Amino acid sequence: MNTDALTDRSQRCRIRVRGVVQGVGFRPFVFRLAQQLDLAGWVRNDGEGVEMEVQGAPGNVSALLARMIKEAPSLARVDTVERADCVSLPEDRGFTIRPSEGGAVTTAIGHDSTVCPDCLSELFDPANRRWRYALINCTHCGPRYTLTGRLPYDRANTSMAGFVQCDTCQDEYEAPTHRRFHAEPNACPDCGPQLSLLQADGVRVASHDPVADTLLHLLTGHIVAIKGVGGFNLVCDARNPEAVERLRARKARGDKPFAVMVAGVASARIYARVNPEEAELLDAPERPIVLLDKHSDADMHLWGVAPDLDQIGIMLPNSPLHYLLFHDEAGRPTGTDWLDEAQPMALVMTSANPGGEPLVIDNDEALSRLSGIAELYLMHDRDVLVRCDDSVARFTQGAPSFIRRARGYTPTAIRLAHKGPPTLAFGSYLKNTVCLTRGDEAFLSPHVGDLSNPATCTAMDATVAHLMTVLACRPEWVACDWHPDVYATQAAHRYAETHNLPLIAVQHHHAHIGAVLAEHGVDEPVLGLALDGVGLGNDGTAWGGELLRVDGAQCDRLGHLQPLALPGGDRAAREPWRMAASALHVMGLSEHIAERFGHLRGADRIGALLDAGTRCPPTTSMGRWFDAAAGLLGVCDVMHYEGEAAMRLESLAAEYGPALALPGGWQIDHDNTLDLMPTLLALRNTAEAHRGAAVFHATLIAALEAWVITTARSEGVRIVALGGGCFLNRLLTEGLSRRLAVRGLTVLRARQAPTNDGGLALGQAWVAIQTAMA
Repeated sequence: MNTDALTDRSQRCRIRVRGVVQGVGFRPFVFRLAQQLDLAGWVRNDGEGVEMEVQGAPGNVSALLARMIKEAPSLARVDTVERADCVSLPEDRGFTIRPSEGGAVTTAIGHDSTVCPDCLSELFDPANRRWRYALINCTHCGPRYTLTGRLPYDRANTSMAGFVQCDTCQDEYEAPTHRRFHAEPNACPDCGPQLSLLQADGVRVASHDPVADTLLHLLTGHIVAIKGVGGFNLVCDARNPEAVERLRARKARGDKPFAVMVAGVASARIYARVNPEEAELLDAPERPIVLLDKHSDADMHLWGVAPDLDQIGIMLPNSPLHYLLFHDEAGRPTGTDWLDEAQPMALVMTSANPGGEPLVIDNDEALSRLSGIAELYLMHDRDVLVRCDDSVARFTQGAPSFIRRARGYTPTAIRLAHKGPPTLAFGSYLKNTVCLTRGDEAFLSPHVGDLSNPATCTAMDATVAHLMTVLACRPEWVACDWHPDVYATQAAHRYAETHNLPLIAVQHHHAHIGAVLAEHGVDEPVLGLALDGVGLGNDGTAWGGELLRVDGAQCDRLGHLQPLALPGGDRAAREPWRMAASALHVMGLSEHIAERFGHLRGADRIGALLDAGTRCPPTTSMGRWFDAAAGLLGVCDVMHYEGEAAMRLESLAAEYGPALALPGGWQIDHDNTLDLMPTLLALRNTAEAHRGAAVFHATLIAALEAWVITTARSEGVRIVALGGGCFLNRLLTEGLSRRLAVRGLTVLRARQAPTNDGGLALGQAWVAIQTAMA
């Protein structure tokens, strides 16, 4: 160091950096900057993020501050930088990285990231000591959240604590100028976790190369459970129809689509259309599953992967282990250029969660819970501490939106407009997530799943505990869904009572709109259009097609869809033919029910059931209107997975193309009830399902436009927020958003959180904070 820098003209200041700045190479980045700028001082991690003292020429100190923000490592997120002058130390020489210090935690751990280009180059370089090492990583890539037990992010607080680094790895780890300086999962083949291939009975396969042997089994039709970053996946060759069908049967998955992993963007283009924005999302470090439009011949190559749908979920490798499978299939080329070429291999990559249970993360757990499904197990001995399923996203109107937010995106904070009391929200029954707020940040947990079994309920409890631990935050308010019989609601009540905290129950559709307003930072009154499958209303009935005026904690119902009867109760939500029968009954055509659906069990009795009104509760659900249309058009009689009828209807409409709305296809009654029965009446005898699906979508969009515009004018609001699972429908969302924008309304949609029930916890937390701050 130039001692001239430490003269009377030298300046010393303490700097505090908050955000995602631990485990992302931020300290060595600061160290290198300090050396370049001839600055003395130190830097360290602590509970609040990164703290440092720097001393040198005033211009160089200012340059450090500017470059820290502008040139931060790719995985870092700098939220705030605070600076305070302090007394210069004449004896201070050099710049050091100090050990981490504890304290109140206000920082966050980084998200899991795929292999960076530098590690990929090493992975495929035969001369490198980490050639084909399946757990390669550095400060710019690899697992973070899923292997961290608590903050600060140090090796002792991760699942790598038990692996002692060899001398070479330790030297890398301690060298501030090295890419692996304090890369907490740092390891190599000599000192790190190891792979093993096991048979279905748990006996280890004698193998010199578990990856090569796994590939051979995949290509010969076997189903393999492979341990990924956030848990296990069940994997088979997507080009092998028999293997795909066997996996589908063993998971009891019905016709629910599978996701597919391919080597790179060029490989994805074999099976789907990929525009530049979608290519960027596919190749992002977070590595989500991206829904893409199929090529016309995709089903010929990937038979049974995504039947009767116009889109397919594709992902790129998110761990070095996945890359190695494709590397073997490509003939083990040197370098990375082969990834830019189309590789034909495609692997079904589906969550290892039998029977709707939580994702399997533990090795012994995999052998027991996946018994009868997997035929082999490719695993390693680095523990996954936090289950984190694959994220799912799609592009709508030129921007990505989430269907499921998990690996790669949690625990990235969603910034709120204002600080509020720490609030814990428990979500709801379907697609459960939980949310914990801290200051002006909301942390949405990874996808937990449907709370339909004890194992998932236990997983939700563990998610709550881990979120509080890793954020070192205890709530002052608790929020939950309105429905008293949901496990999440009951868990929220227990927590609030145990800790003597105020609890607020938030109506389901208020929470849907609240989630949108939370991420957009909107405080003024808005018109909320909430369309989904079901949510308990304030009157005790099943809602799902609602026009709401939302002003913070205040929510007023301004209108709703015409109620339909649910013949057989909840069973009607799984059998669209029943909703079609309900519509025929309203039309006065009950005699046609047996004629249309006589081949289905119960069709001969459902007319009498509807006449008597027995076990036929009403619902305003938009989802059930989609089901009625699908049933009348013969698209889907019985669903094998949630939303199947609506998804098939959307695919048929997209295949048909633009259509005109039916004149007089809806009515808006004096009490602001939107009735779509004229549309179903017109479609009941449509022979061409593609055309009928397109007309249904076109008419629905026109009807919703008229309904929203009329209500917005009467209420004097210019902002409309769209929330609820029905807005996963791209045709509906894009068509309605465009038309409302043309009419002068500002349209807000979910971007950072799922628009379905996966975002409810965020909305619940937002409403609770509004209540607390009122």
